[in-house]
Amino acid sequence: MKIALIGYGKMGKMIEQIALSRGHEIVSIIDIDNLQDFDSDAFRSADVAIEFTAPQAAYGNYLKAWEQGVKVVSGSTGWMKEHGDDVRRMCEEGKTLFWASNFSIGVAIFSAVNRYLAKIMNQFPQYDVEMEETHHVHKLDHPSGTAITLAEEIVERLDRKEQWAEDTTDSSKLRVDHIRRGEVPGIHTIRYDSLEDCITITHDAHSRRGFALGAVLAAEYTKEHSGLLTISDMFNF
Repeated sequence: MKIALIGYGKMGKMIEQIALSRGHEIVSIIDIDNLQDFDSDAFRSADVAIEFTAPQAAYGNYLKAWEQGVKVVSGSTGWMKEHGDDVRRMCEEGKTLFWASNFSIGVAIFSAVNRYLAKIMNQFPQYDVEMEETHHVHKLDHPSGTAITLAEEIVERLDRKEQWAEDTTDSSKLRVDHIRRGEVPGIHTIRYDSLEDCITITHDAHSRRGFALGAVLAAEYTKEHSGLLTISDMFNF
């Protein structure tokens, strides 16, 4: 498979290593200093472009890739509120985007457990629920895209929670806290607490490698599929 990389930071370089180890070819690498290469034969030859950049750049990168007829896999977060409707419409009209707030296989499993646990806990209102996410100091957005996805899954299944929020004491809202320290790749903890006991589930990433591997697996899936794609489509749970 021919892959283009959009963004060549730590994640882009790790994706490159994994893609090459799986027998794929990197045909184009686009970073901040060569954006003109979107309009190149090398980029157009890609089966899929994998995009990991900043929230303010992601949507524009999708448009540039689609203009060249290239499918996109993206892990960039923070663009959905402003551009989500447009992206969904364009994917319905023939463009392809595989988007995930987190490409880790472990997080996909964790998310499935989260949905199932929330469905069970809807029957036990004596348990309050809260979430905490921890990431490295370089991550500027909060809460993380993964935390938002997990929180939305809980709110959808718990009648007693109307929405999620940061820094809240409102019992009708799911509290989501964030911590930024060191070089932590990502820790997400969901805690159901009652007077009698506490139930806690946690996903603790050891490195970014799991995210990079998942992005390459997503690219392999995207090459054969179209539309707006998600982790749930790839793993079927």
